Amino acid sequence: MALEIHNMAGHLIRRLNQISMSVFQERMKAQGQTMTSVQFAAMNAVHANPGIDQARLAGIIAYDRATIGGVIDRLESKGLMVRKVCEHDRRARLVHLTPDGEALLDALIPVVRGFQDDILSGLSDEERGEFLRLAAKAADGGNHLSRAPLILGKKP
Repeated sequence: MALEIHNMAGHLIRRLNQISMSVFQERMKAQGQTMTSVQFAAMNAVHANPGIDQARLAGIIAYDRATIGGVIDRLESKGLMVRKVCEHDRRARLVHLTPDGEALLDALIPVVRGFQDDILSGLSDEERGEFLRLAAKAADGGNHLSRAPLILGKKP
């Protein structure tokens, strides 16, 4: 029995998020990892921006600034990331991947790339491309409504 919610964007996005998280966790477990998608995103962002501060990291992965520290804590405890006090602003913490973090990220990137089609398995290649284009357009258009907006500029 179809419900009205079955055709609502919020419900469908929540279901796709459930699918995405399930696939991500299953594939990480198969790799012997307990990594979360947010931890992976943080590692990916730090790799692309070594020495980034925590606040900026939160902005470029669209994650809550108040809780990014816990994500970094867990990655630090795994020996994958380190924080250093900024010389110019002692309140800021600059984040770097460790050599082990770099090696793990290098190993996991092809795994994560490899299961992206599985998340959208009901779509053809052309439809997946169109979905991603439209999802990015919708996310960009609603970015200002988020509690943790994507911030790609220099300062959050």
